[in-house]
Amino acid sequence: MTGPSLAGVWGRKAGSLQSLERYSDALKSSGIIWDDRSLDAWLTDPDRMVPGNEMPFNGIKDGRARADLLAFLKEATKPGGPTQRNAQAPMGSMGGMMGGMMGGGGRDPNLKSLDPNMQVKAITYCHDTYRVTTADGKTRAFWERNLRMKTDSGKDGPQSGAPALVRE
Repeated sequence: MTGPSLAGVWGRKAGSLQSLERYSDALKSSGIIWDDRSLDAWLTDPDRMVPGNEMPFNGIKDGRARADLLAFLKEATKPGGPTQRNAQAPMGSMGGMMGGMMGGGGRDPNLKSLDPNMQVKAITYCHDTYRVTTADGKTRAFWERNLRMKTDSGKDGPQSGAPALVRE
């Protein structure tokens, strides 16, 4: 499981689910209680809401897509809510969400002019977690399913020997 169960998320304190040990310190100490407003803010821009969180997700900028996702999650995650077979119903909104999460296609960025926080300088691995140190001197933890890097010897690729973090 990459992330926490969303069952019963409304009213739960962020970073408090005991079955998941992978919460960032920033999220655990945020004091956030998940409700319509806090989840909407999180889905809009997790980095702005909780600086230093380790969520590999840039947010969903489209307000309608967020509203659809929240309505679906509110129904699907409440105690006694629909089972997996019903969780496929709102695929129209999920497609928009996945497009927002996955970058939605488009041109690859020029990786030679990346911000220092995306330029990989060192990587260590322990159990299921990679710790990536970037050119800005910060080290962040990524669970193995969430780490995406790019190397490319083409004209738009990163500097030789310096993979780039890619947010997908």
